[in-house]
Amino acid sequence: MGAVLFKLKQVSPTAWNSEKLREVLLGSLFPILGLAIFLSLWHVGAQQINTSLGTFPSPVEVAEQWSNLVDEHQQEGQRERAFYERQEERNAAILQENPDAEVRWREFRGRPTFFDQIATSLWTVLSGFFLATLIAIPLGIVIGLNKHTYNAINPVIQIFKPVSPLAWLPLVTLVVSALYATEDPMFSRSFLVSMITVTLCSLWPTLINTSVGVGSVNQDLKNVSKVLRLGWLTYVIKVVIPSAIPMMFTGLRLSLGIAWMVLIAAEMLAQNPGLGKFVWDEFQNGSSSSLGRICVAVLVIGVIGFLLDRGMLLIQRWVNWDKSAITR
Repeated sequence: MGAVLFKLKQVSPTAWNSEKLREVLLGSLFPILGLAIFLSLWHVGAQQINTSLGTFPSPVEVAEQWSNLVDEHQQEGQRERAFYERQEERNAAILQENPDAEVRWREFRGRPTFFDQIATSLWTVLSGFFLATLIAIPLGIVIGLNKHTYNAINPVIQIFKPVSPLAWLPLVTLVVSALYATEDPMFSRSFLVSMITVTLCSLWPTLINTSVGVGSVNQDLKNVSKVLRLGWLTYVIKVVIPSAIPMMFTGLRLSLGIAWMVLIAAEMLAQNPGLGKFVWDEFQNGSSSSLGRICVAVLVIGVIGFLLDRGMLLIQRWVNWDKSAITR
């Protein structure tokens, strides 16, 4: 029903007619039908699966666990506010007795909730993806413009492109531990390990697609740039990048999807804070509610991955010079 209302809001009432209304209804009907079939199959199939932790949770039980996680987050927020209020009152009383007294402010160190883990994972994946983009796009432009540079770097790309995050993780952990030894770190080691692992695994699609896009610039555009005697930088900015944008964004969307999948695996394996650790902790917990909580995490991971892709698609449509191009 929500999808139908969203579609209807997109349509101006003055432009409504039977054809448009039919298009909107059909466009919303099939996604709703697909979800209804999926939930029905899930409900029926869940009752047939008995695990060591009990019967596999149905959609209703998963919704209950979602509600429990929301309640836990709200209770933790109340605890945090009460902690700071008590601290503020205590310090005010100390300063009232002795204005020169040194008061201490302590940070609340409560248990991270499910939503805290979501925020941690999002921050980590966006940081790793941003770093991968900073490396992949300039390097992709360079190797796309020069055949000899491409031939020199291509073997390295082909060797490291298929390496699993599970193989990168031990190396990254050891290297970060060896090089990032400071008493006052700006970032936690767990964050750096997860971020670098995400970067190493997600930069390849953007790098390859950017180089292909740059190498596919129309010959007429190249000839015009020669006639106009454009400098290298002007040629790249005015001709190469606009021409390669569709391929760049294809790579960026693939990289972001890979980054999100890699991050969950890295957090789970390395026990770094985030959604992956939440799933692993619930698996180890083994309570009757663990399966439902894991299902909530799986659904949230999928929804966030979908939203990240839609966000990148919106940026692509906004940046792309060819507004008539079909993007989906």
